[in-house]
Amino acid sequence: MNQIRFILDGEIVTVSDVEPTRSVLQYLREDLNRTGSKEGCAEGDCGACTVVIAEAINNRIKYKAVNACIQFLATLDGKALFSVESLKQADGSLHPVQKALVDYHGSQCGFCTPGFVMSLYGLYKKEKKPDRDSINDTLSGNLCRCTGYRSIIEAGMHMHDYDDVDDNEQLLLAQLSELKSDQGVSLKSTAGAYYAPSDLQTLAELYQQNPDATILAGGTDVGLWVTKQLREIPEVIYLGNVEALKTIKQSDGVIEIGAAVTLEDAFECLSGPYPELDEMFRRFASLPVRNAGTLVGNIANGSPIGDSMPALICIGARVRLRLGSQTREMALQDLYIDYMKNAMQSGEFVESVIVPARENSLQLQCYKLSKRFDQDISAVCAAFSLQLEDNQVSKIKIAFGGMAAIPRHAPKTENFLIGKTWDEKTVQQGMEMLEQDFQPLSDMRASAAYRSQVSTNLLYRFYLQTSSNTALNVFEVSA
Repeated sequence: MNQIRFILDGEIVTVSDVEPTRSVLQYLREDLNRTGSKEGCAEGDCGACTVVIAEAINNRIKYKAVNACIQFLATLDGKALFSVESLKQADGSLHPVQKALVDYHGSQCGFCTPGFVMSLYGLYKKEKKPDRDSINDTLSGNLCRCTGYRSIIEAGMHMHDYDDVDDNEQLLLAQLSELKSDQGVSLKSTAGAYYAPSDLQTLAELYQQNPDATILAGGTDVGLWVTKQLREIPEVIYLGNVEALKTIKQSDGVIEIGAAVTLEDAFECLSGPYPELDEMFRRFASLPVRNAGTLVGNIANGSPIGDSMPALICIGARVRLRLGSQTREMALQDLYIDYMKNAMQSGEFVESVIVPARENSLQLQCYKLSKRFDQDISAVCAAFSLQLEDNQVSKIKIAFGGMAAIPRHAPKTENFLIGKTWDEKTVQQGMEMLEQDFQPLSDMRASAAYRSQVSTNLLYRFYLQTSSNTALNVFEVSA
């Protein structure tokens, strides 16, 4: 199918000759003259371009706010798109979200306002009575330099005070069902080719035959290759239409997360058995980024500052790799070889990540250090897991991001601590051992000396939180 179809303002739109990396924002502003959505940062950080995408899942509509500047237009196939212009009512009146922003003085210069409107609209469709924390999280990816956040948050608290509007969701659901296709998408233009197969085997064969193609999941990293690095990507293979990769399977406590599962959905699932990771998940990125990006994409990218990997390494996660019809598994920590180099063969990709069932005695903590609490790249991200028997270390895992060219664990320190008494003397010796495992570099986020000092301090903090006299926030699983 050499075209895409999606719903905009209640109408099915068909677009042909789509460039593989053309963004939703370019389409809105340049093709449709919908200039409400703004370009600020062009990397998904400011939120001025926020739109809402809806799709049918299990006969219900799921709405999610995403950054239009790094969302490729072709990925809209089979979905519905809402821009700020879509919220205008038939009689010309404002949507309740817009009314609330006007009434509670949430707009001044107006440049960022459409993005705030759309982020709040996504929340409006999701929750009937959102609390302040939910609103804060929703707006974490929208920057304001005029009004300040108090009035905008106040608008979010009161947006449901107004009369609701009839969005005719049954009609939208019927339209989305009409668009659903098992044919897959194949777009070719002078700018390149875009493929969105609908089944796993076709995807695997396609990538095996075209190993130089770029695999696209959420686009929260690949999008920046285009907008910031100005890369030309001649071939794109999109994972998002493969139902088998959009699933989370749970059996006997083991969780398997497919390559197309969003960060938001993956984190929600993992926060159940591993609630100590909740803060890291919330600080991982803004909600629009978590709504689009995928956990497996973060893993496969292999960035040394990818925040998910240290925690996953510490809980013993494994990855399932696929090459054509063949699959194999390996420990996540073994996937990374060197900076942006991994153990995958040509044409092989990460099909899923497998998280083991939690052991009752496991103690776990994760720490993120950055210059800002929200929306910042880690200077150091650390994770620690521990199991004790009679206060002797039976198992321990220590992993860091930002301390080496890859996310990695600390084998020398771990081996030293195994079998030792978990006490002040042992931990102080372990802190010294960390210098043998890591020789960090200095960059704009932190100096090598700072990182070395922080890594040892975090190990000591973990000891204080897990020692018998000062245990804090230690999660215990009932038998």
